[in-house]
Amino acid sequence: MNIRNLEYLVALAKYRHFQRAAEACNVSQPTLSAQLRKLENELGLQLLERTTRKIRFTQTGLRLVEQTQVILREIEALKNMASSSQHSLSQTLDIGIIPTLAPYIFSHMNTLCRENFPEVEMEIHEAQTHHLLAMLESDAIECAIVMASKETSKYVELPLFEEPLVLGVSHKHPYAQLDEINMDHLKNNKILMLDDGNCLHSQILRYCYQFELEPDNRFIAMHLETLRRSVAFNKGIAFFPLLSTQEETRDEVKYLRCVAPEPTRKMVLVFHRSDPMRKKYEMLRNTIAKHMEKYLQADSIPA
Repeated sequence: MNIRNLEYLVALAKYRHFQRAAEACNVSQPTLSAQLRKLENELGLQLLERTTRKIRFTQTGLRLVEQTQVILREIEALKNMASSSQHSLSQTLDIGIIPTLAPYIFSHMNTLCRENFPEVEMEIHEAQTHHLLAMLESDAIECAIVMASKETSKYVELPLFEEPLVLGVSHKHPYAQLDEINMDHLKNNKILMLDDGNCLHSQILRYCYQFELEPDNRFIAMHLETLRRSVAFNKGIAFFPLLSTQEETRDEVKYLRCVAPEPTRKMVLVFHRSDPMRKKYEMLRNTIAKHMEKYLQADSIPA
């Protein structure tokens, strides 16, 4: 069985168009079509239902595409292992990071890679969790830093750090006189929220149910910075990841440490279980985890 024919199959599944798939593979359309028929003959299976209107994969074909993607990923990983040292990361690392973390960890990641993996060119892709997992499935990225959830449990999850969530209030709010607040004392408060496409939304929603808080549905923000602006203008109160409060420009909002218990979110580095580059991801994970543990223990919340 020719590996190139497997690549043609995956390309056709991606583009759902013979001509575009052929162009992506740098072959003619007749060549791609002929090789796929040859693959079907070798396997003794019908992979495609060919019509004049559109391409449709059979159920067997779809299952084969999924398995083929795994095989091609492992072949690519073997090539990378052969061309790079076992004690360093590959030269380019495509890593996805969720939007509520990416802007605030970027400088940390850049410094860590420069100091510990100078041969690595890091490419950061910022997107919500479901988009990052789709990119991981299509091999657009190699790994991702996301919040642990049911959706990430199918991958290898290397724990990175537990990030505290702090309460942001306007300096005009009565809570602004406090430095910390017991979670039980927040009962019946309305909480400004991010939109439900954001993984932080579900995390905050769980705390609302647990401590009898009320999600404030009058205003839903797409981004943390929009949420922060609303809090600054005393439109309500909201939870923020600690890292997002560390910039010097955050003085328009007062942040309170929450206790009993302290709300946190668990950040993990995820990648495919079949990825043989695990040792290298573990190197990256260890470097990030050690740095962030020290940084978060500094216990600095802007006043």
